[in-house]
Amino acid sequence: MTTLFERLLEDDTGFGDITSEVAIPEDLDAHSRVIAKEEGLVAGLKYLSGCVDKFGLNVILLKKDGESVKKGEVIALIDGKARKILLMERTFLNILGRMSGIATATRRVVDKAKNVNPNVRIAATRKTLLGQLDKIAVIIGGGDPHRWSLSDHVLIKDNHIALVGLDEAVRRAKRTSFIRKIEVEVEKVDDTVKAVNLGVDIILLDNFKPEQVSQAIKLLKSRGLRKKILIEVSGGINEENVADYARYDVDIISMGSLTHSVKNMDFSMETGL
Repeated sequence: MTTLFERLLEDDTGFGDITSEVAIPEDLDAHSRVIAKEEGLVAGLKYLSGCVDKFGLNVILLKKDGESVKKGEVIALIDGKARKILLMERTFLNILGRMSGIATATRRVVDKAKNVNPNVRIAATRKTLLGQLDKIAVIIGGGDPHRWSLSDHVLIKDNHIALVGLDEAVRRAKRTSFIRKIEVEVEKVDDTVKAVNLGVDIILLDNFKPEQVSQAIKLLKSRGLRKKILIEVSGGINEENVADYARYDVDIISMGSLTHSVKNMDFSMETGL
């Protein structure tokens, strides 16, 4: 099966690496060092080393996914044909940089949230670029992947409700297998009670301000409903304000910013004889 690495490499190479093919002898062997250009958390090395093996290159990992690295630290060694190393260099570094950037940001957010609420979980969303690799990076950083795909659990959102109504959407959702949880997106404090009384498993407080989250939880507790439900909050949450949400009695904080606007971590590959 073709890996995402191979598909991205194919996009980059087109009909070949013209520069290396004209400048580098076909049988020339080379050695490369992968170097961290800044501090952070490494993610993606295990995945990438398996992909690179397919190109006849030998990879020695000096760090493991999830470990911290310092600026200037060598994290991997790659040996093999020079042309093949140069062919995959940029694709390798692009994936490594993105996954490590996501893992690093996730770890910072998890630490900030758990500092005020040890039981809260920080989750990703479906706002990804590299799909499952983005979510793997979130896991490496200590977060939760949320749904891997649309088939994982039922998440009834505003557009579903606009089309058939909340009651009808939940009624239809309950026809699915008992192993799949049902989650409903709620946009108003007063709607939280209705959603819980419909018998769903999770309510998603979407685009709530911290004070609205507090109001919703107090309302559920006053009706004796808080323990019957998992509460997820999402929308407009970032590293700067995540603690403001985590301090309340919420179970999950999902953040698109972990993947949709992440800053890549900088790595380089130095190659020589």
